[in-house]
Formats: sequence, C-alpha cells, structure tokens
Amino acid sequence: MSTNTTAKTALITGAAKGIGRQIALEMAKAGYNIIVNYRSDEKAALEVCKAADGYGVKAWPVYCDMAKVSDIRKMYALAIEAAGQIDVVVNNAGISPEAYFLDTTEEMFDRMTAIDWKGLYFSSQIAAGHMIEKKIKGVIINISSNQVEGCWPRATVYAPTKAAVSKFTENAAMELSLKGIRMVAVAPGYTDVGWEPGDIRLEAASRLPLKRFATTTEIARAVIYLASDDAAYITGTTLTIDGGATLPVVAANDFV
Repeated sequence: MSTNTTAKTALITGAAKGIGRQIALEMAKAGYNIIVNYRSDEKAALEVCKAADGYGVKAWPVYCDMAKVSDIRKMYALAIEAAGQIDVVVNNAGISPEAYFLDTTEEMFDRMTAIDWKGLYFSSQIAAGHMIEKKIKGVIINISSNQVEGCWPRATVYAPTKAAVSKFTENAAMELSLKGIRMVAVAPGYTDVGWEPGDIRLEAASRLPLKRFATTTEIARAVIYLASDDAAYITGTTLTIDGGATLPVVAANDFV
C-alpha cells in the first residue's frame, strides 16, 4: 500500500473508541495522516492505525492522560516528531460519569473537569502555539454536547464542563483568528456508540423529533467538513447535531 506523504495531519484525542475512533477513521479516509490518542486501550488504538493504513495514510498511536498537562505536552512532542506538523486537532477525549448533584464527589468533579475541560483547554493552547510557530492555518475542533442547551439528570458536572467548552471556543476563536487559525465546536446529542440491545438509554430515541440517534459516522463527517476548506469562513461557533432533541418543550411531534 502506498503511503500518502503530502497529506495534512490530524491529531484526535480519545480516538481509540466511540466517536473519536470514527472521526480518526473518517479523517484517514479523507486523506489525513492521523495521530491516534489513547489512554487505556492501546490495542484499540493500534487497530485504528491498522485500519488507517488501508487508506494509504500514516497513523501513529500516542498515549496521553488528558487530565495531565505534562502528558499533553509529551503527546504533542511525540506527534510533531513523528508527523512533522499538525494541521488539525480534534479535542474529543472526555468522560461522562453520572451522579445526582447531592451524590457527586470531589474526586468525580476533579477528574471530569480535568479531562473534559482543562485537558481540552491546554491541548488547544499547545496546538495553537505549534500552528503559529509553523505558520499553519490550522483548525481546532472541540467536541461539546447538546447538554449545553438542554438539561438531563445526573449531569451537574458534565454539562457545565461542556458549556465551558462551547464558550471557550467562541473566545479563543476570536483571538486565534488574528493568526489565521479557526476554532469550532461540535455538540452531539444521543449517539449510537454500540450500546447493547436493551440498554435503557435506547428508549430515548422514540422521544426525539427524528426518532433515532446519530451515528458516529454522521458526527465524524461533520468534523471532516468543518476541518475542510469548504468551511473556511466558519469559526467561533458550535454545530449541534442532536436530531432536534433540544427543540421541543415536550419531546413529541403531535402537531403533525
């Protein structure tokens, strides 16, 4: 298989599983070399890299605990050493343990905000610094959530961290535009990441306006678009992809 040596390189955090995995594969299919970040599942990351090889691009797995800024710095150093430069960053890594407000622990609060918010913040900072140094007109894409607009139970930590991500995207995009760097966010709603039949979460599909969940491919292809030159005039905004979940006061289409 030939190797694409002229492709742009995309770094995707949390790329071993779920939405991040599909984003990495779609980026590879679109011709990007990819940096596949993982924390706990090296085998899965290697499988993503192997699949990417089939598209004729280069792929590298890189470990990083996104809660640790020192790890993030090492990840970027290794990625830049391997690929030469990074043109697109997709800050996808995140965790979403659920707990009612009165049951939330300090440990849960600290871990979630460290990965979902602090890690994303400093990943973006390091990426932007690299792009500025190399004069790359790059793109940074942050994965937020439709929980910024809607309220779900047991999410008093998760939802505010995602609200921070969307607001950060606006402020940072304004500053980075002066350097020719775009920053945007994608806010998925319910997404089928391979839940087993019978999972209680699947019951929500019938209450959504479009009566189904998003596929990981639909989220990934939106990311591909936002990273492309076709989206060159889009910055500082969040694209919500949730099948209209946050539109109705009561999730029903009784008026049709």
